[in-house]
Amino acid sequence: MSPADLDIILNGLNFPTSPRTLVDRSDNDDSGVYKITDDIAIVQTIDFITPVVDDPYLYGQIAAVNSLSDIYAMGAKVDTALNIVAYDNCHLTKEMLHEILRGGIDKVREAGGVVLGGHTIEDIEMKYGLSVTGTVHPDKILRNNTIKPGDKIILTKPLGMGVITTSIKADEAPQSAIDKAVFHMSFLNKIASELAVEIGVNALTDVTGFGLLGHLYEMINKNTSVELDFNAVPFIEEAFELAEIGLFPGGSFRNERYYKPHVQIQNNSVVEHELMLMYDAQTSGGLLISVPKERANLLLDKLRLVGIEWAAIIAEVTDSSKNNIVVG
Repeated sequence: MSPADLDIILNGLNFPTSPRTLVDRSDNDDSGVYKITDDIAIVQTIDFITPVVDDPYLYGQIAAVNSLSDIYAMGAKVDTALNIVAYDNCHLTKEMLHEILRGGIDKVREAGGVVLGGHTIEDIEMKYGLSVTGTVHPDKILRNNTIKPGDKIILTKPLGMGVITTSIKADEAPQSAIDKAVFHMSFLNKIASELAVEIGVNALTDVTGFGLLGHLYEMINKNTSVELDFNAVPFIEEAFELAEIGLFPGGSFRNERYYKPHVQIQNNSVVEHELMLMYDAQTSGGLLISVPKERANLLLDKLRLVGIEWAAIIAEVTDSSKNNIVVG
C-alpha cells in the first residue's frame, strides 16, 4: 500500500492520544512509543507477510525478523511478541504451520525476547508475523526524520529482496539468489541497531515496503536533502538480471510513482532497471543510519567487525531546502 493510499484511508480519523504518547501514526515513524515512567517507554509495532519462500521454517524466520525490525529502527530492545497467524488449511499441513511458528520463535529467542502467545484464524492465504513490544528510555528514542546536514548515511543490508522474492514465485530465481536473499532477510538488525545507539547517531529507520528511495525520502526534513552515490549502494548481484527482466512486486511500481517527483538523477548515471532496484519494496531490509560525519567510519568499522561486511556509506545529508534525493 502506498503512502497516498494510507493518506486516503486515514484522512479525518481522530486517533485517541495522551500526553504520554511520544510517537504515533501521525509521525510516520517505524513504531509507536508510549511513556510509562521517566525512564521507560514501550515501543509497539505489528507486521505480517505472506510467504516469500517455499520453506515454512525459513518463512517463519523471515516474517519474524521483518516484524522485529521496527523495534530496532527506534533504537529500542525487544521484550515480548505475540504470534499473528492466518492459516491456509487447504494448502498447508499442521506440520508446516508448526515449522513456521518454530522459525518465528527461534528469531524472537535470538532477539532476546519472549513469545507470550498469539491469535490464529483460517484464511485463504497464509499470513504470519508478530505484534512486538520493546522498551527504550524516553530521551533516547531514535527517529527517522532527524537527520542533520553533514551526516553520512549507512545502509546495513544489500538491496534486491523484493525482485528476488517475486522471482521465486514466478520460478525464475536462481538458487544462488534465493540463498543470498534468505540469508539477509533472516538476519536480525539487532546488532546494527545496538552499535548505532552505542556510537550515537542522529536518525534511524529500516528499508522495507517503500524501498530505499522511499525510506530515504521519509528521513528528509525541511532543512535537508540527500546526495546518494549509486555506486556505493550494496546489491545482491543476481538482482540486476532479474530487475532487467522486470520481475518486481507491485509495491515497487507504486513506490516509483509516488517518490519519483522527489528524486533527481544526475547525468543519466543510472539506467532504468537499476533505478527500479532502489524503489524496490523490500522484505526485512537493512537499517538506514544517519550518523555524524566524524563517527561514520568508526560505526562502519564496528559493523564490519561483527560480520556485517556488506554495510556501506551510501549517501550524505546536505543543507538544502529542495528536500529531494539526488542520485549520482
